Amino acid sequence: MSSLTTPADLRAAAPGPSHQHRHDVVVVGGGAAGLSAAVTLARSLRDVLVIDAGRPRNAPAEGAHNLLGREGVPPLELLEAGRREALSYGAQVRPGRVTTARRTADGFTLTLADGDTVTARRLLLATGLVDELPDVPGVRELWGSHVLHCPYCHGYEVRGRRIGVLGTSPNVLHQTLLLRQLSPDVTLFLHDVPEPDDEGREQLAALGVRVVRGRVRELSRDGDRLRAVVLADGSAVPVDAVAVQPTFVARGDLYEQLGGTLTENPMGRHITRDPAGATELPGVWAAGNVGDLTAMVGASAAQGVMAGAAINADLVLTGARAAVLAGRRPGTGR
Repeated sequence: MSSLTTPADLRAAAPGPSHQHRHDVVVVGGGAAGLSAAVTLARSLRDVLVIDAGRPRNAPAEGAHNLLGREGVPPLELLEAGRREALSYGAQVRPGRVTTARRTADGFTLTLADGDTVTARRLLLATGLVDELPDVPGVRELWGSHVLHCPYCHGYEVRGRRIGVLGTSPNVLHQTLLLRQLSPDVTLFLHDVPEPDDEGREQLAALGVRVVRGRVRELSRDGDRLRAVVLADGSAVPVDAVAVQPTFVARGDLYEQLGGTLTENPMGRHITRDPAGATELPGVWAAGNVGDLTAMVGASAAQGVMAGAAINADLVLTGARAAVLAGRRPGTGR
């Protein structure tokens, strides 16, 4: 390849789609998983379109963490860089929300909210998930700033401070112990969970974790700053941050429209997929939080790369088989 030839030049010279909206792959979702898949596919000279509704889950966060080489990067800045990389290799990225998906004889047809339709030979769902937050006033308003859920994603930023843990999940003891690693001042508000078992009580007591019984009425705040956890009886416990465990629900509407079923687990609902992202539906892959409720940004990006490579390999094999069939002479079997 000439030093003056770019990946985009090669994509432009490659055989194009059979009509305006015919693509090898449509990726629904332009987050870390979807854009990583698009880069992988475009680098293999695939005609790939990313459709992004512009609703990144981590938009409220100040930074994305545990991402080697980009530690603390603002999430929207990271996505903008990812879009530039995908476009540089010839991928297409367009804003929009896909409302319906149906299978056709040769792939899939997707309809967007604006009425436009696109077709693809393969489909990658990288639509992420929705955090269903507990119905406690103040939680949603402070979500992503003073209210967090992942000790690994944002725990370091509240290290050494007064941390409250709102009991909304059977996983609350594990979450509390992880946060206790980061601060000596941790309070567990049982709220909506039963008393810990004997072993759990012993661990909390030995680590100096305060346990508060009774339901939480609200999170007291002064503007955009958290002040205290207020109990149903009106008493308040001052805190600097609160951890909650949302219910994680994959954005799986399109998957269900195509005949798939979301898998239930104690943390929420997701699409079941194999390590390369293939789902139970032929021609449909999934990457990122839609199939892995606990994946952080780096893991989601890696899953996008794996899914993109698997889709390209599938298309390569399909093309090779078609070439063999086309090369056989009628009546000879060769």
